[in-house]
Amino acid sequence: MLTMELSAIQDMIRDVPNFPKKGIIFKDITPVLQNKDSLRCVIDSMFEQLKAKKIDYVVGIESRGFIFSPILAYRLNAGFVPVRKKGKLPARTEEIAYELEYGQAVLEIHQDAFEKGARVAIVDDLLATGGTAAATAQLVERLGGKVEKMAFLVELLFLKGRNKLEKYDIYSMIQY
Repeated sequence: MLTMELSAIQDMIRDVPNFPKKGIIFKDITPVLQNKDSLRCVIDSMFEQLKAKKIDYVVGIESRGFIFSPILAYRLNAGFVPVRKKGKLPARTEEIAYELEYGQAVLEIHQDAFEKGARVAIVDDLLATGGTAAATAQLVERLGGKVEKMAFLVELLFLKGRNKLEKYDIYSMIQY
């Protein structure tokens, strides 16, 4: 149940020009996180989208996906699994290289993150070109997990990230 108007939350998200590099307008969600009411609203909204899916694990994408994912895992009585940049996880990993909106990257997940057949939600702060979410979904599926839903605070519609994620159930709270 939303306790704030979506427009009020959207108004809190600030544009930071030329970050992380020239020509990019970064959507900074930290004001949303700093406000207890907006943070609660975001978590509650994502929880409402995920609760009927009987999620076993919430997979959070580094780094801002880590903000929402453990809280949602707790609320869903599920486990939390981090997906991180290459070289950041200590045990044996599965990795994938992919393109993102301003370069290339490699993501990793622990090989023993969950059992085959696990019902997984993928959570991040922002859906842009869809490359990071698609790579994360491929990692989950390589390990035998089933992606039940993806949830994002923000979606940049003009970048058409959903096109890379057509086979997945996607929720985004705020669209630009």
